[in-house]
Amino acid sequence: MALKDMFDKMPGRAQDRPAPGSADLNATEEEQLSQITVRLGKERQSRAGLGKFLKHPLQVLTERPENILIVCIPLSLLVFFGGFIFMVQNYGMNVLFTATSVDDFLMFAVLIAIVPVALLDLKEQIRVKNLENALPNFFRDLAGMNDSGMTLPNAVHLVAAAEYGTLTPHIRKLDNEMSWGVGFVEALYRFGKGLGTSLADRSVDLIAKASKAGGDVSEVLRAAAKDTYEVVNLQQERSNNMMIYVIIVLVAFAVFLFVIAILVSSFLSTMATAGATAEASGASGFGAKINIFVYKRLFSHAAMMQGFFSGLVAGQMGEGRVIGGLKYSAIMLLIAWVTFRFFI
Repeated sequence: MALKDMFDKMPGRAQDRPAPGSADLNATEEEQLSQITVRLGKERQSRAGLGKFLKHPLQVLTERPENILIVCIPLSLLVFFGGFIFMVQNYGMNVLFTATSVDDFLMFAVLIAIVPVALLDLKEQIRVKNLENALPNFFRDLAGMNDSGMTLPNAVHLVAAAEYGTLTPHIRKLDNEMSWGVGFVEALYRFGKGLGTSLADRSVDLIAKASKAGGDVSEVLRAAAKDTYEVVNLQQERSNNMMIYVIIVLVAFAVFLFVIAILVSSFLSTMATAGATAEASGASGFGAKINIFVYKRLFSHAAMMQGFFSGLVAGQMGEGRVIGGLKYSAIMLLIAWVTFRFFI
């Protein structure tokens, strides 16, 4: 028996050889694994960077307000340089000094660049405000149900049936993930990431860490509710207190336009008329060389620049964000252009 065992264990025996077709099977499995790896790599590339933009361009452009500049800036440059080349080709270089057409193209190019950003930023701020206003009630209701003896998944499931405005879809998504077996902490982190606000991130991080540490989750939920409520109130109070300064900026711009209108229509017109009369009579005096067009164009540039930068200042003072002032800049820029093109 010992000799037979030794003979069976010798290399090259049939039992040590691969079964027929096993090599092909291993090759097929390796090929399938390679294909899966390639697909996973392509999927990862499509979730970030250029790959994501090519696959979901609209989603990327509207994800953050400033992302729309990817399209707006090239489009605004195309409008400006296209208009500039068209005017120069048809009317020559003198059009830069004798007409305001190039200024108009520049103004429209600036509006094309900033208006979409301003609108998306306003939409995002409204969304964030609605979410943050609903967070304290959600945390407070969750804490109350947890105090009554419910587990957190059951409390979330019951709360998901209530109405919390723009926060409701996120709560229902949280409930669905927990019903599929996702842990409370992991689902809560996903919930905070989906909201995408700094206040939500801070509250979610506090609740998740307290839950991991094994503390009283109900008390932490109440603390988070109180914290979010106070932060929202402070933000609202700051906005109300700074509104007067935003109004001052807007009124200062209106006064500037009014003064220029009076200056052009009364003072400069009178001086130009008097100078022309004096020149026709052979006398030389002040006002003979006043060019109303040059002064109006100079004042229009000053008004548009003041409107644009005053809007940015208003956004910084009123909301604490320069980008928040783009809506004021667009409005004042358009008012200045309309005033000088149709009324002055």
